[in-house]
Amino acid sequence: MSPKRLSEEHISALHGAGGELMGRLLSEHILPRFSLRSLGEIGLDALDDGAALDLPPGVPIVTTDSHVVKPIFFPGGDIGRLAACGTANDLAVMGARPLAMTLGLVIEEGFPLSDLERILTSIAEVLEGLGVALVAGDTKVMGKGELDGIAINTTGIGVAARPIPDAGLSPGDAIIVTGPVGDHGFALLSAREDLPLESSLSSDVAPIWPLVARALEVGGVTAMKDPTRGGLAAALNEMARKSHVGIEVEEAKIPVRDEVRGLSELLGISPLEVACEGRAVIGVAPDRAEQVLSALREHPLGREAAIIGRAMEKYPGKVILDTGVGGRRFLEMPLGDPVPRIC
Repeated sequence: MSPKRLSEEHISALHGAGGELMGRLLSEHILPRFSLRSLGEIGLDALDDGAALDLPPGVPIVTTDSHVVKPIFFPGGDIGRLAACGTANDLAVMGARPLAMTLGLVIEEGFPLSDLERILTSIAEVLEGLGVALVAGDTKVMGKGELDGIAINTTGIGVAARPIPDAGLSPGDAIIVTGPVGDHGFALLSAREDLPLESSLSSDVAPIWPLVARALEVGGVTAMKDPTRGGLAAALNEMARKSHVGIEVEEAKIPVRDEVRGLSELLGISPLEVACEGRAVIGVAPDRAEQVLSALREHPLGREAAIIGRAMEKYPGKVILDTGVGGRRFLEMPLGDPVPRIC
């Protein structure tokens, strides 16, 4: 392949070298995809060393995340959608409305430019839907074989009226999960391993701020967490440990799709330990729990939301799973996500 053809259709080392070709990558392929590119006097168009942000009143919240998912494109999304949603959702579960984001791209030499454009379009769609500005970014190119395609880093900035920790549970608080668990991890696993499925299974990757905003409007929210790596089991254990309470959940009340349950039984992987990318675990004061649940179910993302358990004084730092057949056991913190490189 000639250098000219490589530069036209694939990422080359020169795309990350700061010269004319990098400038064309920015001006022709990256910047035009993002309609909102500033949140203050200096934004992305300035191509300066940073951005100046004018934030509304409230408590600024900042989060950052890196994504090396495999496969890059999967049922229901791609690494771009995952990166944008993952960072926006980290802000959301802290009670912050996402306002601005930065984007760092580390790309392998030879990566198809058409795939990069597809990924950037996915990021732009998420940000536009949330009204989030892309305010700064960076691009680096690694040599062929030094990286598996592309890695993405995103930093998100939001503002909360009152930050919501994951350590705010009190005995009696209801535990709500906003939708079925395990979809993301099993969708990627089935795509990666080309597993035969009788029906389609898609990742749940989605921005959850519009859903979380409904819960905050009702009030009574005491703690939130998104069940990404380690899934629901990890999220519940972290919330119990940090809050110094026990949590009891009823297995029968945890929403799990039939396709996920089937793969779980086939592979011996618990759906409670597999990452979600469009769900939240919410602790709610008991007198507001039903109102919050109703508000969640009025939104398309929350139609299958459920109260799955409650915080309690007994067994502080532990999660108890009621199996519904007369048995109760500890739901342990996973050693790690059983499906690596999915978020």
